Amino acid sequence: MTERSDAPALSKLQIVLVIIALAVGGFAIGTGEFAIMGLLPDVAKTFSVTTPQAGYVISAYALGVVVGAPIIAMIGAKTSRRRMLLILMAAFALGNIASAIAPNFWSFTLLRFLSGLPHGAYFGLAALVAASLVPMHMRARAVGWVMLGLTIATLAGTPVMALFGQFLSWQVVFAAVGLIGLLTVTLIWLYLPQDEVAEGASVVRELVAFTHPQVLLTLTIAATGFGGMFSIFSYIASTATEVAGMQVSMIPIIMVIFGVGMNVGNLVGSKLADMSLMGTIGGMLIFNIIIMTVFGATAASPFMLCLSVFLVGCTFAAGPAVQTRLMDVASDGQTLAAASMHSAFNVANAIGAWLGGLVIAYGYGFAATGYVGAVLSAFGFGVFLVSWLLERRTRAAA
Repeated sequence: MTERSDAPALSKLQIVLVIIALAVGGFAIGTGEFAIMGLLPDVAKTFSVTTPQAGYVISAYALGVVVGAPIIAMIGAKTSRRRMLLILMAAFALGNIASAIAPNFWSFTLLRFLSGLPHGAYFGLAALVAASLVPMHMRARAVGWVMLGLTIATLAGTPVMALFGQFLSWQVVFAAVGLIGLLTVTLIWLYLPQDEVAEGASVVRELVAFTHPQVLLTLTIAATGFGGMFSIFSYIASTATEVAGMQVSMIPIIMVIFGVGMNVGNLVGSKLADMSLMGTIGGMLIFNIIIMTVFGATAASPFMLCLSVFLVGCTFAAGPAVQTRLMDVASDGQTLAAASMHSAFNVANAIGAWLGGLVIAYGYGFAATGYVGAVLSAFGFGVFLVSWLLERRTRAAA
């Protein structure tokens, strides 16, 4: 990973404050992205559409991330990281506040797309900033600390917002997410020091990243290997109530269980990634295949559903590893590559939600989303093997 020579020397307290500020932004983004998954039935009722149709707003947000991350990363190539982070989070906050007052389904869908535009670039820049503040052997953990905001959102933000959505309205959720985004802007402004644009920064230099096969392979792993998590979680509310026969009041608890799994996976996975990046990625893809198959086969059991949801959350362990892997293989195009990680992750979101909705629409049932996830993870593991073999061949030739 290329270090920024202009990165200011900070005390341990300053580093902690910067990472907290960045993680709060991750909390806002994670809450906005995942809370809607438990509120799809409410959104569908408000706009008089079916639950699978309401799932289109998830795909719209994911598409915004996919489109926005590379474009914004290139546009901002000659802008300081601090300034870009402030702009991105301000745009995210405004997009969510506007989503809360959308007058109809199509305007709401458009606003979710616009809200997704800053997502990938924010996480990519935040990961680069965090990794630049710690020793090389702690890079994945620093990335994991930033992502902790995202995983805590699934543990605390998402279930709390689900309760707000059920007892007040789902619009309150997006208004609250917008306010958290504005808080992030304030924290970054206060704690992240001014920085200079890296010498030689340019759009061409960022595009160099995509000339490296390993960058493309790693992005493909993220785009396919993690689609299963979204295939399952996008329709978890309906799976719990219609397949396992659980009460609607259990949905926030299920989201807490998923959030616990994501936090455990993030913390353990970031430590494992500092020991073995490729081992962590490959091992978690195999884990995905097994757990998601079990989910599909046992979703009718409330106990097994809850256990599987926890373990599906644990599959997030590969997130810090994949993000750090991109930093290693991207050479001088780290900003674009790091941002594109979240484009790929949200391609997984879009693919997972779409394929999950497709198998449901064709009558296979909500539990079949687990088998969709297993197939996507198996494809991702195949791409991982290609990447691993290519790297071995390159090292042998060297």
